[in-house]
Amino acid sequence: MQQDSTDETKIKLRLEYAAPLVLGPGKADLLERIDRLGSISAAGREMGMSYKRAWSLVEEMNTAFARPVVDSSRGGSGGGGAVLTDQGRRMLEHYRALEDVLRRQGADHLAALTAMLRD
Repeated sequence: MQQDSTDETKIKLRLEYAAPLVLGPGKADLLERIDRLGSISAAGREMGMSYKRAWSLVEEMNTAFARPVVDSSRGGSGGGGAVLTDQGRRMLEHYRALEDVLRRQGADHLAALTAMLRD
């Protein structure tokens, strides 16, 4: 179906490393929420995922990168929390910049592909 200018085709960047690590929009969104909410569980909840799943994704990233992307402290009487490390902030900035490059520099190719769709 051919799209008009009011329709927006979405580009989802998915980077697959041998680390093993797959870095895509879900993990990037999770990191942004952790940064905003200060909590892995709250970030996961806001995304509709269990704490276990959110923690698993954070562990995958922390293990794959040379330095952790999230620093967390356990709950308890003082409460726990999580913050992005400097490494996490830089990683997220680079990922979002790549998405932006794809949107801007790929616009002509995307329009050409969209024009090839069935009416």
